[in-house]
Amino acid sequence: MKRPSFFHGVIIAAVLGFFASAIVATLTPFVGLGAVLRLVIPALAFAYLLYLFSRSDERIGRVTTLTLWSALAAIMWWVGPPLPLYLLVHVGAIWLVRSLYFYSGVMPALMDLGVSALSVSATVWAISRSGSVFLATWCFFLVQALFVAIPPAIKDRRKHQHTTASDNEDFERAKRNADEALRQLFTQ
Repeated sequence: MKRPSFFHGVIIAAVLGFFASAIVATLTPFVGLGAVLRLVIPALAFAYLLYLFSRSDERIGRVTTLTLWSALAAIMWWVGPPLPLYLLVHVGAIWLVRSLYFYSGVMPALMDLGVSALSVSATVWAISRSGSVFLATWCFFLVQALFVAIPPAIKDRRKHQHTTASDNEDFERAKRNADEALRQLFTQ
């Protein structure tokens, strides 16, 4: 299985943090911080989505997902909402893609939403304390790497116990029928 590990997430966080800080440092004097952030946020989200696709066993819908994500990114860039909303929309898109490609239930997806909210909080904390784009980006993707600890599905124990009990009853009935058939064969 290609499911990523936390170590993969740490490496991706460092790489994306390095590229984000390099691009922001290079382009900010020319076009300003706001414009650079509006380019870096979707670029990082796109790179992270490609990483998620490379780690997912699910093959169906990738082109559609990338097309819809690209349309969303283009519309958000064109509309130009405030920067916090712009960031939250891209984080929501990452959460939605991860929920579709890595989980098969509502509870794991909601747990992942909590990880996404925690990653935004870590980013705000890191940028307010250090002012470093690298640390803010690294903290964001480092917390995002915790999604590997969320189980793909959470099974209902009551349903499982009921199914097991009915399976045992069916097995016992079949065994009794087989024993009866064998008894009839040998007594004739």
